[in-house]
Amino acid sequence: MKTTVLLFHPNLPESRVNLALINGLDDDIEVRDMYDLYPDFKIDVAAEQKVLLEADRIVLQFPMHWYGAPALTKQWEDDVLEYGWAYGTGGTALEGKEVVIAVSPGAKNYGRDGFAKYTVHELLRPFQATSRLTHTRFIKPFITDGASSIADDALASQVEKYNEYLHQARLEALADFE
Repeated sequence: MKTTVLLFHPNLPESRVNLALINGLDDDIEVRDMYDLYPDFKIDVAAEQKVLLEADRIVLQFPMHWYGAPALTKQWEDDVLEYGWAYGTGGTALEGKEVVIAVSPGAKNYGRDGFAKYTVHELLRPFQATSRLTHTRFIKPFITDGASSIADDALASQVEKYNEYLHQARLEALADFE
């Protein structure tokens, strides 16, 4: 199974968590630093579509900013997931592929009883809807919460878990209303 990680971090050299997660992946996992590739937000649609066609498991990795993804993530979706290619009439290019969201919220205050009042899964619902539209399998997200204050030992453990998670032969899909 070919796994490709599309890393959307606007300032990767300053990132402790996302940089550690990426550096902890085995060499058989392709990592694409999207902000390095497209600092001007001018995405090479044909190249990105080719990458997606060659992958079996597509991972969108990003830090959570304002309860969502960094801006380039949305630009990438808007440009690459074209009507007639990824969805709509004849749009089945991604059918059956797995989509994993690997997200790192800075805080640990998500959930009904937390400050945010929403779970991270609820805030990722637009990605789940997009997965449904593009006929992909939306996999249970990999969440590294508390990224702004995570202890070194906890981060090291999370790095190992991430690499192991992405190497599993079959990951659990998230139900539509989960």
